[in-house]
Amino acid sequence: MFLYKAIVFLPLIGAIIAGLFGRAIGAKASEYLTTGLMIITAVLSWYVFITVGMGEVEGGPIKVEVLRWIQSGGIDVSWSLRIDTLTSVMLIVVNSVSTLVHLYSIGYMHHDPHRPRFFAYLSLFTFAMLMLITSDNLAQMFFGWEGVGLASYLLIGFWYKKPSANAAAMKAFVVNRVGDFGFILGIASVFVLFGAINFDTIFANAAGFAKEGGAGTDVVLNLFGMQLNKAQALTGACLLLFMGAMGKSAQFLLHTWLPDAMEGPTPVSALIHAATMVTAGVFLVARMSPLFELSPDALTVVTLIGAITAFFAATVGLVQNDIKRVIAYSTCSQLGYMFVALGVGAYGAAIFHLFTHAFFKALLFLCAGSVIHAVDGEQDMRRMGGLRPHIKVTFVMMLIGTLAITGVGIPFTSFGFAGFFSKDVIIEAAYASNSPVAGFAFAMLVIAALFTSFYSWRLMFLTFFNKPRASHEVMHHVHESPQVMLVPLYLLALGAIFAGWYFEGYFYGEEYAEFWKGALFTAEGNDMLTAYHEVPPLVILSPFIAMVTGFVIAWYMYIKSPSTPAVLARQHRVLYQFLLNKWYFDELYDFLFVRSAKALGRFLWKKGDVGVIDNYGPNGIAARVVDVTNRVVRLQSGYLYHYAFAMLIGVAALVTWMMLGSAL
Repeated sequence: MFLYKAIVFLPLIGAIIAGLFGRAIGAKASEYLTTGLMIITAVLSWYVFITVGMGEVEGGPIKVEVLRWIQSGGIDVSWSLRIDTLTSVMLIVVNSVSTLVHLYSIGYMHHDPHRPRFFAYLSLFTFAMLMLITSDNLAQMFFGWEGVGLASYLLIGFWYKKPSANAAAMKAFVVNRVGDFGFILGIASVFVLFGAINFDTIFANAAGFAKEGGAGTDVVLNLFGMQLNKAQALTGACLLLFMGAMGKSAQFLLHTWLPDAMEGPTPVSALIHAATMVTAGVFLVARMSPLFELSPDALTVVTLIGAITAFFAATVGLVQNDIKRVIAYSTCSQLGYMFVALGVGAYGAAIFHLFTHAFFKALLFLCAGSVIHAVDGEQDMRRMGGLRPHIKVTFVMMLIGTLAITGVGIPFTSFGFAGFFSKDVIIEAAYASNSPVAGFAFAMLVIAALFTSFYSWRLMFLTFFNKPRASHEVMHHVHESPQVMLVPLYLLALGAIFAGWYFEGYFYGEEYAEFWKGALFTAEGNDMLTAYHEVPPLVILSPFIAMVTGFVIAWYMYIKSPSTPAVLARQHRVLYQFLLNKWYFDELYDFLFVRSAKALGRFLWKKGDVGVIDNYGPNGIAARVVDVTNRVVRLQSGYLYHYAFAMLIGVAALVTWMMLGSAL
């Protein structure tokens, strides 16, 4: 039991020591301490994955109670660690990538004077994510959920003297609060429906709910003024939970924070985008899969949002010029694939893509950091080019990441990079599903695959090929990164190459049930699993065709005829500006929410506070008192005859009052 507690709390210990005592022990000690603890955590996580995920564990998930937590009314929950196959998969994803990011950061952040604080934030982020994925109840998950939100705010705004970094951190924090509002309402709705927030109790009651049919006209939940029966209430609860997932995983409409998160240091981008925060939403829906399975309408919404996100983010990635933003929109698009898989019931495929994506996306981000490191902080690909001979190792590593994300492989064989196995099967699952939006989702994913191939190879060609477009001074100082930054790339490249081939059978293949052991919802007869292999050959070939088409177009536009992109941008200026400005979502939200909120605040300030409250409230009363006292002060002239006159008037008034009183 100590093993599981060590995995969770070692990063917290590192964060506390580096954060509180970093100045005393020094930057080097902070780096080595936090990284060393993360290495131990990663090794232990792989051991847990081998013994729990790959091994024979019976009797349900392992529970490790840390302490008694909440006992209030009908809520009685312990702070417990839930260890099952899903948790073990997430443990190796989070801790492996986090460890490599820690190691990489030793070289990347070498000149930063605030390294202890940076490494403390990284470890704190990791701890919060570990609390989320090991949670045994929704309250504990919400604690980790908010923890990664806080840590992301700290990391994105790490360079706090940079206004754009502060703005991006605040944006991420605010947008996630929107999703978190839905999440906490979803938790409350689940409690009302099932009388518990413990996963075991929820899933057991959900099974009974399914046997009852979930029908009936009895009102069981009043949500936003709507009287909902069982089936409607369950759909509402699932949609609210999914709203939380949309915020954390940057799905369409709540995606705007993710590209701006690039303002943080590059290792932060790799950690947030590859293994931690953005995968939290996917993990939530997967963990709650027994609940979502009872609401086909909620699953349809999940599929629809995922498909739109995959397409939308891919279109924006086509024209971005910042190397990190291209990869950021790629993350957004790939998360859309995962949610489509969840929406069509292919839970194993969704987690498999999360698993492989962590390796090749972290690889791409860290390679981008190596490129930025080589060209003295430049991030605009238009001012790069010709870097291949100068940073050969980075080029090869980024090439492997590109081959993985574009899904390069040979159809109908077991030869291919990681994305070939995990992404392509999602496209097949979308086609084979019975979802009302299956056709739409399939089309969106295939188009997104073509766009993914195009913008990924566009990034490679603009960065590494053709003549250098950087200044002579910059090119003169271009150099390969140190080994402390390259070793993480080697390890991630192994995952990008072999993770798909080796684990395919476990995550969604013939060993699905034995591997997951009930950690994910498993339909009787495994209909979704058999459907993977019963689609037409053209469907299986479609992602391969899209991948090749995207590569050929990118090669023609950026190698064969480099003048073509500028010509097309001029010819289709409106479309180009539309994509370059990210469908104008930032401008739309600025108009609808930011400016309107400012206008309302200005109105309440000028008219309400100043015009009404100040004029007729405390300030108004104070002003009247001042007026009266000013008038009284004028009576204090200092002349004796003025006082005598006032006394005579007083005596006259008193006599008059007495005469009137006696007459009455």
